[in-house]
Amino acid sequence: MMPSTRPSTSSPGRDLQAALLLAAPALILLILLAVLRQIHPAVAAAGGLFIFLALLLLIRRHLADLMAAEALVRSYDDGQTKPPLIRPGGWASDLAAALMRLRTNWSRELRLQYAVAGSHETVLDCLPDPLLLLDDKRRVVRANLTARKLFGRDLKGRDLAQFLRDPELLDAVDTVLAEGPGQEISFESPGTVHRIFLARIEPLPVKALDDAKALLTFHDISALKRIEQMRADFVANASHELRTPLATLSGFIETLQGPARNDAEAHEKFLAIMHEQTTRMSRLVQDLLSLSRVELNELTPPTDGVNLADLLSSVADGLQLAAKTKDETLLLKIAPDLPHVTGDGDELMQVFQNLIDNAIKYGRKGGAVTIEARLIDKGPMTMGAEARQDCVAVTVEDEGEGIDKEHLPRLTERFYRVDTARSRAMGGTGLGLAIVKHIVNRHRGALQIDSIAGTGSRFTVYLPNFKKA
Repeated sequence: MMPSTRPSTSSPGRDLQAALLLAAPALILLILLAVLRQIHPAVAAAGGLFIFLALLLLIRRHLADLMAAEALVRSYDDGQTKPPLIRPGGWASDLAAALMRLRTNWSRELRLQYAVAGSHETVLDCLPDPLLLLDDKRRVVRANLTARKLFGRDLKGRDLAQFLRDPELLDAVDTVLAEGPGQEISFESPGTVHRIFLARIEPLPVKALDDAKALLTFHDISALKRIEQMRADFVANASHELRTPLATLSGFIETLQGPARNDAEAHEKFLAIMHEQTTRMSRLVQDLLSLSRVELNELTPPTDGVNLADLLSSVADGLQLAAKTKDETLLLKIAPDLPHVTGDGDELMQVFQNLIDNAIKYGRKGGAVTIEARLIDKGPMTMGAEARQDCVAVTVEDEGEGIDKEHLPRLTERFYRVDTARSRAMGGTGLGLAIVKHIVNRHRGALQIDSIAGTGSRFTVYLPNFKKA
C-alpha cells in the first residue's frame, strides 16, 4: 500500500538554487560568447533565460519528488506511524512503494527475531539449574529464572564477586575469560541450609551481541553429597552406639546358655536387662532413620499450611501422662490470633514432641513446663528476609537444672549429651535435638536455645507465617 495520494510541494528557494546550479555552466558559456562577440548579448540573455526557466520547470517536478522521498525515509527512521504524502504516478511513488515493502519485510523479520529471542528466554528460564552469561569483565549479562531466585533479582550488570565470594570459583571464571579452557569446580554456598554446587564455566565460541563471553552453570549436588555423608555417618554412628548394647546382649546370652542355664532368678533379671537394651537399640535405629530421612529432604521446603494451635494442643494432650508421672504441669499458652505456619504437620509434631518430652524429662519434679505460641514482628536473621517477617515463635520452657553455657552450641550435634549416663538412663539416644534442628532448617525457620544453670532452659522455634499463593 502506498503511503499517500496527495502531491507534495517543494521549497521555492530550493527550486531556484537547484535550477541556477544546473544552469550555471550554460550561462557562463553564453556570457563568454557574448563577451567575445560571437553572439549578440540580447540573444545570449534570451538563451540563458530560456535554459534557466526550462531547468526550473524540470527540477520543480523532480525536486518535489526527491524531497518527498527524503521526508518518507526520515519518517521511517524516526518511527512515525503516518508517513508524509507523495504524488502518485512518479518515480518517487515507486520508491515509496519499494520502501514500504522493505519496511514490511524488516518488521516481519524483526518480529520473528523477537519471537525467537523470547523463546530462548523461556527455555533458559525453564532450566532447573541456575545459568549465568558473563562478559569479559566478569559482569552478568543474562541470568535465568533459577539463578535470579538463588542469587537475587537484580543480577544484570553486577560483578560475579558481589554475590559469589568463593575464591576458587572466581579464579576459574577469570581463567576462562582470559581465553583459557573450560573449568569445573565444586563450591559451598553460605546460608542456613548447607548447599554444594558443581559449577561449570565454558567459553562461548563467538562473542554474543550482548557481549556475553562465557557461560556459567550450577548443578546442585547437595543431595548426592548428603547421601554419601549419611551413609558414612550411619555406619559410624550405628557401629559406635550399638556396640555397647550388642556386647551386653551377647554376654547375657552366653551366661544364660552357660552358667545361668538353670538359674530362674538370673533368667528374669537378665531378660529384663536384655529387653531394655533391645528397646534402646530399636529407639536408636528409629531415630537414625528419622534423622537420615529429614536430612535427605532438607533442601526441599514444605509448602502446606499447618494449624499450629491444634497441633500443639494434640502434642500436649499426648504427653500429659508423662508429665503426671513426674508430678509436672503442662501450661499451654496459645495466642488467639495465631496464624497457620508453612510446614509439614508430621515433622512439626515430631519437633514439639521431642522438645516437650525433653522438658518433662529434665524438668524439676513438681514444676511446670510452659508451651507458649505467639506471633512476632520479626524473627532471627538466619531465617532470611522474607521468612522472618511476621513469623510465629513457639517456646518450650522447663524449670529444671539448666545447661551450662559451654554446652549450648553443641546441643544439636549428633549423640552429644551433657550428661551421658543420665541421658541413657532416661532412654535418650542423643539424636532428638539433631532431628529438631534439621526439621527446623527444612522449614526455613530457626532454633534458639537459652539456659542458665539452676534456673531451667528455653527452647524457641521460629516458623514462617503461611502465606497463600
